[in-house]
Amino acid sequence: MNLYFRDNFFNSGVTEILNEQEENVGHLDLKSAFGSAIEVYGLNNQLQCAGSFPFLSGKWEVSNASGEQIGVLKSRFTFFAKKFTYETEGRGSYEILSPAFSKEYEITDESGSLVARFEQVNGWFSSGAFRLNNDSEYLDTYELVAVIMGMHAIQKRQRAASSANT
Repeated sequence: MNLYFRDNFFNSGVTEILNEQEENVGHLDLKSAFGSAIEVYGLNNQLQCAGSFPFLSGKWEVSNASGEQIGVLKSRFTFFAKKFTYETEGRGSYEILSPAFSKEYEITDESGSLVARFEQVNGWFSSGAFRLNNDSEYLDTYELVAVIMGMHAIQKRQRAASSANT
């Protein structure tokens, strides 16, 4: 099943999560224009998970509806690819990889098996929009929405830092 979701231009407000039939299957609450915290809601407005940067950290923490940490996303330095690692609590470590200049990403488990893929489907000047296809038996689809939004937030921070240095 494919899910579609997006960021807002000012990183705040509520955006829908849609399925392939363009039916609403949840929403993202982008908490503030001054931070990157999000909450992911499923059907019936039930909180599924949340994501945020801890104070003075470049790592994105994902927590469940009870507030317990279930995983940490971090960027890994590479020259010719975009690479991230998502380490879960008791469910293994996952690599997110995309060739340089590509908008397509693959998520693989520790054995190298493809468990999910997603792509950025927005235009050049619009906010981040994504299509997710999750085949993992261990990673919840709404959890992956939080991970992808975290990856997007890390990339925005990296672009802002590099433009500030020029």
